[in-house]
Amino acid sequence: MISPENRLKLQDICDRIAEHKEVSLTEMAFVTKWAEHNRVAQRMLNQARRISIQGKPPKGSMDELLNSLDLGDPDPANHLQGPQTPIDIAEWFMRDKREDWRQRD
Repeated sequence: MISPENRLKLQDICDRIAEHKEVSLTEMAFVTKWAEHNRVAQRMLNQARRISIQGKPPKGSMDELLNSLDLGDPDPANHLQGPQTPIDIAEWFMRDKREDWRQRD
C-alpha cells in the first residue's frame, strides 16, 4: 500500500519523466524501488515512459486504450520484431524473472 505522501511524490516524478524534465538519481532510485514491489507504482512508471517515448496518444484512440491497460514493455527496443521460432518466443517470456507480477505487492 502506498501512502498518500509517497503516491504524490511518485506521481510528481513520473510526470517529470513523461515531460522530459530533469529527475535526480535519488528520485529515480525511489521510483524504481517502488515499481519493483508495487503494481500501482510500476504502472505509473510504465505510463510515464510510454508518454516520454511515444508522446501522448489522441483521445479515444486505440493507442490510448492500450496505454491505459498497461500492456507490454514501454520500450520498443524490447519488442519482438519479425518472424519468431517457438524457442525465441519461449526465451522472450522467460528473459526477466524480476518482472513476475506474482512477486509484487
